[in-house]
Amino acid sequence: MALKTFVKISTVNNLSDARYCAGMQVNLMGFCLEENDKNFVSPDKFKEITGWISGVEYVAEFSHTHPERILTFLKGYPEIHYIEIKEEIHLKMLVNTSYGIILNQKVENINDLEDLIGKSASYHDFNITLLLQSETLELNKEVLKKITKLASKCQVLLDFGIDADTVLELVESTGIKGISMQGGDEIKPGLKDFDELSEILESLETED
Repeated sequence: MALKTFVKISTVNNLSDARYCAGMQVNLMGFCLEENDKNFVSPDKFKEITGWISGVEYVAEFSHTHPERILTFLKGYPEIHYIEIKEEIHLKMLVNTSYGIILNQKVENINDLEDLIGKSASYHDFNITLLLQSETLELNKEVLKKITKLASKCQVLLDFGIDADTVLELVESTGIKGISMQGGDEIKPGLKDFDELSEILESLETED
């Protein structure tokens, strides 16, 4: 059963998340490969998790690692399809590689969205997908208008302001490519609380 919109799951670090989300047919599954991060997934753990799933593309998620180090590091993860970074300055060294590129940007106010709109033509030209995160912005009329404008110029994934009741309307009204949600730690091996994640994913299921 497919989903009605494009979905990325971030910071997957356990088999429970991976199997559930793959079963729900999400599009992208992200793994933190930043070595000092608590969610770091080693090559062996990555193989252990992904060996149980199929039908999904994998994203290597980085915060500050230099592009040269990223490309060297990814030799240990041959199944990776996308690179996600937060440092815009690193784009130049990655856009001409064989990987799809996702730029994760934290937006705290309207001006941040305006800045991204100003750069959107370049993101489009280099096939860069913007992933928007925020801890402060609410999806009010003004913010939605800016997101809609941005989504008309480049590919946008939204990672805030999402709930099961409004997610489909949000995607359709703004024209964003889709949504991104966070995975999380298991309560104990094999046991996971899927309440929030599953509620949204199940609201996006297509009917047989």
